[in-house]
Amino acid sequence: QVQLVESGGGSVQPGGSLRLSCAASRSIFSIGVMGWHRQGLGKQRELVAAITSGGNANYTDSVKGRFAISRDAAKNTVDLQMNSLKPEDTAVYYCNAYYNMRAYWGQGTQVTVSS
Repeated sequence: QVQLVESGGGSVQPGGSLRLSCAASRSIFSIGVMGWHRQGLGKQRELVAAITSGGNANYTDSVKGRFAISRDAAKNTVDLQMNSLKPEDTAVYYCNAYYNMRAYWGQGTQVTVSS
């Protein structure tokens, strides 16, 4: 089983930056894939970025060049650095993990981009 706790959400103006962090209850290097999804109001949940245990990362097209997913071994977290934020990035962001053929989710953290 894996528990996930997100932090780092908040409100920012367009063009600003935020960093999200996801703390896991077991070593992030033992988890096959970890990622960030988001769900805007009235929208379906979508994958934003994911990283494998081997360190391979992928991103949805709308965030390429602006967001970066990374792992912090010392803190045992998977982080999402979000730059050049746009109003359309406004959503609840969820950390997730695929471990032993099961998907685990955090409680979500709100990101609001507005002037």
